Amino acid sequence: MRRLCTILARGGSKGVPGKNIRRLAGKPLIAHSIEQALASGLFEAIAVSSDDEAILRAGEAAGADELVVRPPELASDKAAKLPGIHHCVEEVERRRGLHFDVIADLQPTSPLRLAGDIQGAVALLEESGAPNVITGAPAKCSPYFSLVEEQGDGTVGLSKPVDPPFVRRQDAPRTFDMNGSIYVWRREALFESDRLFKTGTRLYEMPEARSVDIDTELDFAFAEFLLAQA
Repeated sequence: MRRLCTILARGGSKGVPGKNIRRLAGKPLIAHSIEQALASGLFEAIAVSSDDEAILRAGEAAGADELVVRPPELASDKAAKLPGIHHCVEEVERRRGLHFDVIADLQPTSPLRLAGDIQGAVALLEESGAPNVITGAPAKCSPYFSLVEEQGDGTVGLSKPVDPPFVRRQDAPRTFDMNGSIYVWRREALFESDRLFKTGTRLYEMPEARSVDIDTELDFAFAEFLLAQA
């Protein structure tokens, strides 16, 4: 089983400028994801894709095997993620003259995952026969109890009402907040369409404490706090 790890990191961040190479616990943010991928022992190659030379250099210094320059049209703040992953995978496969069986993408702004989370998500894919695996933490709000959405007339109601309603939260289906930390695909599933959810998609559960996604200065401070407690 040939496995590739991709890490996509744009240079332009509005919420936290320069966040992908900003130092967190003494190292560039992107280095945390590369070190976790290395520690998992799963990958034939770890590839960093970016439009920013400083990010590519930081990725190389942290141990990435392949540095992929991402085209500008795939690196804007409006560009979808999957086409960027497609480009990265195809470029690494072209260089190495082979196809990978499994691709795992690590979000560089999720530094609190463990190598064991990567191992667990990949194992879930390979052992279940699922086309792809996403990660998430138990949802803070349930669409059956406390998540409401606004209607066209300005009123609000439960996001997912059922009749009869659930009277105990424990009886409702479990719901999760996607954390974006890890995505795993079989190659054919990755390239068949740009849709994330497929028939058979599975979720690998992670705790809230390892699901922080750095998008604001507050997120960065919270990640620093949690790492200091580790």
